[in-house]
Amino acid sequence: MNDILPPESAKWEWLEDKVRNLMARYAYRNMRTPIVESTALFVRGLGEVTDIVEKEMYSFEDKLNGEQLTLRPEATAGVVRAVVENNMLYDGGKRLYYMGQMFRHERPQRGRYRQFHQIGAEALGFPGAEVDAELILLAHNLWQEIGLQNVELQINSLGQPEERKAHRSALIEYLEKNVEVLDEDARRRLYTNPLRILDTKNPAMQAVVDAAPRLLDFLGEASLKHIDTVKSILDANGVKWTMNPRLVRGMDYYNLTVFEFITTQLGSQGTICGGGRYDYLIQEVGGKPAPAVGWALGVERVLELLKEQGSEVPALVSDAYAIVPDAQSLTAVMTVVQKLRAAGVSVQMHSPTTAGEGMGSMKSQFKKADGSGARFALIFGADELARGAVTVKSLRDGEGQQTEQSLDAIDSWAATLQISGEANT
Repeated sequence: MNDILPPESAKWEWLEDKVRNLMARYAYRNMRTPIVESTALFVRGLGEVTDIVEKEMYSFEDKLNGEQLTLRPEATAGVVRAVVENNMLYDGGKRLYYMGQMFRHERPQRGRYRQFHQIGAEALGFPGAEVDAELILLAHNLWQEIGLQNVELQINSLGQPEERKAHRSALIEYLEKNVEVLDEDARRRLYTNPLRILDTKNPAMQAVVDAAPRLLDFLGEASLKHIDTVKSILDANGVKWTMNPRLVRGMDYYNLTVFEFITTQLGSQGTICGGGRYDYLIQEVGGKPAPAVGWALGVERVLELLKEQGSEVPALVSDAYAIVPDAQSLTAVMTVVQKLRAAGVSVQMHSPTTAGEGMGSMKSQFKKADGSGARFALIFGADELARGAVTVKSLRDGEGQQTEQSLDAIDSWAATLQISGEANT
């Protein structure tokens, strides 16, 4: 579990701002649920025979009342619980999104930690394939917004329960004939969750898995029409996709459309975003039957992939750095700085880091101003203050141009200090 410190945290803020702006354009609204939920919620929602429930959840007993609690390993189950408890679908479907920490006890590796962060989008109460496509387009649009490249979209259909049941019988029969090739996990799942065997990463099993009965061959007309509609909308919007009949996802709650955005640039942790339709989860957690679809992305993986691709993530820097030659001027200077901040300018005050050392030389202050990344230095010299003015010196144009500005007309020139179109980033 990692601390996220400046300046690295600026990359997270940048990504979160991009997400908030994009979600607003798609009319998705923010939702925040507890980090701790009842263990039963995840067992019921994710499925007892899943890696998350069997091996990865951080669960404990509440000492006050004996209730079994779990740090959330994913957010969809909690979102659905909140929607049901608050009767949010009484007046129609809802488009929601979230950001936050998740917890899984697994081996840390590149882009994967025991405390990790997800951003997710959920559309609840909408049965149409066009909403599946909308969510895929939303994620695809995000990659464009942040400059992420070389991400492949894979899709599949898990059909409906009866179709999966017929496929399950055929799959078990096939795997029984090849049981000697199955590893320990696969043998354990053979009669409880055989579909998850198809998602194995064990190279020794790949040939058997590749030849296994395909769920697509068991889908009926309605299920095929649903996935075909998703494909046609993606095609119409120029989004490339690959059909992967072995794509099943890690939770039991999915049906019909499932999808993943994957990369080959992060080693074995190739999935950066995944999701699908889960029309039966709302009823499973106690609500009235209602359709739903959603996805979640791993923030650490997305930022790691941006780094791997050499993408420039804007640093969070101040518009200006206030240089204060003497301590006697601090009260007057801070009054001006507060007015600039109120006008929307990001200003970093120079302050000594050792008690009693004074404000430091102009040279040392200019060095700190330059190192801060600020675009301008505000020089509050005694002569300037006596004239009711401040000297504004450019730190980034290479020529160090400077002007003198009146302290009585801050509103007229404050905006010139802000980074055009994207203040404070």
